[in-house]
Amino acid sequence: MNRLFGSVRSRATLGATLVVVVALFVTGAAVLQALRSNLTAEAGTQAEGTARAVAAELAARTPYDQLSGLDSKSGPVQVVDEDGNLVAATEDLRWISGTVTDQVRPRPSASPSPSAPPSAPAREDDDDDDDDDDDDTEAPRTPGTPKAEESEPALAPGETGGQTTFGSGAATVDDDTADYRFAAVDVRTHDRGLLTVYAGAPLAAEHSAVRTALTVMLIGFPLLAALVAGMTWVVTGRALRPVAGIREEMAAITASEDLTRRVPEPETHDEVARLARTTNETLAALETSVERQRRFVADASHELRSPIASLRTQLEVAAAHPELLDLDGAVEDTVRLQHLAADLLLLARLDAGERPVDARVDLAALAREEAAGRTGVTVDAEPAEVAGSRGQLGRVLGNLLDNGRRHARETVSVSVRREGDWAVLTVADDGDGVAEADRERIFERFVRLDAARSRDDGGAGLGLAIARDVAVRHGGTLTAGAAPSGGALFALRLPLAPVT
Repeated sequence: MNRLFGSVRSRATLGATLVVVVALFVTGAAVLQALRSNLTAEAGTQAEGTARAVAAELAARTPYDQLSGLDSKSGPVQVVDEDGNLVAATEDLRWISGTVTDQVRPRPSASPSPSAPPSAPAREDDDDDDDDDDDDTEAPRTPGTPKAEESEPALAPGETGGQTTFGSGAATVDDDTADYRFAAVDVRTHDRGLLTVYAGAPLAAEHSAVRTALTVMLIGFPLLAALVAGMTWVVTGRALRPVAGIREEMAAITASEDLTRRVPEPETHDEVARLARTTNETLAALETSVERQRRFVADASHELRSPIASLRTQLEVAAAHPELLDLDGAVEDTVRLQHLAADLLLLARLDAGERPVDARVDLAALAREEAAGRTGVTVDAEPAEVAGSRGQLGRVLGNLLDNGRRHARETVSVSVRREGDWAVLTVADDGDGVAEADRERIFERFVRLDAARSRDDGGAGLGLAIARDVAVRHGGTLTAGAAPSGGALFALRLPLAPVT
């Protein structure tokens, strides 16, 4: 089960289907309720019309046996006096519930009207005047007494009440039992007092319509839900098909370790296409990083091999012929090996994302400190504090000064100034400078533009690479340009430390 609903396709289909089912259920319930209410209201209107027609005849002093509304075709009708006695009813009425009385045969009134015909003797089973239980929410009221919230002025003789009370019940007319909507209307006659007319209209149409609608819903709603589920399954499958292709290609790339491969990019402009493009950009960056790492390892191995081989050769010669030991050369190779190892270790820490120590460093003081003891170096600096590692920033300035002295004819000048929110440190020499095409390449690792110079003079080609990496880690930049004297100009820009 978890595996079945563990896919986006399954969850999307289930979610869409549940939403549709809930919407259909709520809509169906609302439609049935509205249909039932409308049809019940129509039946009530019909019953009220019949009740008012009978009430009008009573107000006109029509005898009970001549009331036109007592025809069985008009539905069940009861006329009740103020004492709750049935004084007139539909001819074929056999049983009734939902009105004030369940009597179906008129009985003599307590004060019979002279114009009223003698009532038939009441049946023994009609002696009970208690009302049957009414399944409608409105309880029948006492004849001649409207609801408290619907009270109206006393009626004059020959006047029909303006208010109508509705209720639901059932009746048997001519051996046909059905549910009815009853309407009660009061009328005050000239000679028979206050009477209440109960008339019923059948609810068969309402029941039939509700049953038909319910049947249609029970059949149609599951089919519609199944259709929605099927369409959602198909649509999501097509939408996620590119994702499956991306996953398969990524699995193949992982298995083959071939970072030159790329995932297929859909021609659409949706989220899946953006995912594919982002994945390919990540693969390209990863390929570049891995290739850079491979070159770094290869170059580091090559650079380490030379001083180690030279040092080993000198030690082996010294072991066989102590008098031939070149002690100064051995020390020089050892120092060079030590510097190279330190550079490689610093690069490894920078690649690992080491954050610089959050300290305040005055670039002017640092420039004077690094320039001390170096011949041909001049410093023109104003105070400019930055946040970062004093050791790493000193390493940057030292590498720039070493590079400048290596290529300068006579002098190297250092300046520090403030430009807005930035501190700018420049190192310029009066050498031959750097060609514009090579001003970015010199910051790559193990790059030496002068292939003819010796390794002893040129170093391993890591100084400028380390300097730029440190500058970037401190939130700044390091660029190469042309100095006014024609040599190289290196500009280090770092954000000034916030004022405390």
